[in-house]
Amino acid sequence: MWQRIQTLYLLVSAGLLAALCFGTAYKVASPEGLQAVSYWQLESPYFGILLGLVAFLVLLALVVYKSRILQMRLAVLSGIIALGMQLWLAYLYLTLEGPVFRWTAIFPLLVCISNMLAARGDFQDQLMVESAYRVRERRKRNRKK
Repeated sequence: MWQRIQTLYLLVSAGLLAALCFGTAYKVASPEGLQAVSYWQLESPYFGILLGLVAFLVLLALVVYKSRILQMRLAVLSGIIALGMQLWLAYLYLTLEGPVFRWTAIFPLLVCISNMLAARGDFQDQLMVESAYRVRERRKRNRKK
């Protein structure tokens, strides 16, 4: 499991998502002073739900390493959702006037890139297994003749 590069890419994605879960998005001025707003509290609870969904899909992709096709599909799906989260953050950055986002706001984009690299590694592994299967089948047919 750990010797495959796509597993390491998924592990990087999980680490970035953990940093998003426990990090702060921005700080706003309030009557009590500066107040930190986490990614779970961004504008609506839906961003937190998407964050949890992407984290669940990445962890599930880490667990199903024996099924390359399912792992590839989970990585692509979580990458697409992470790209949607990045677009949402870009929209909030452009529309909100007061807060300035922290540098962790680019983590969903890095998660998307890492997941797509993991899916590419799964696809290359699958192609290698299929080519070895074709060679094995060709040898069996040649022996029968």
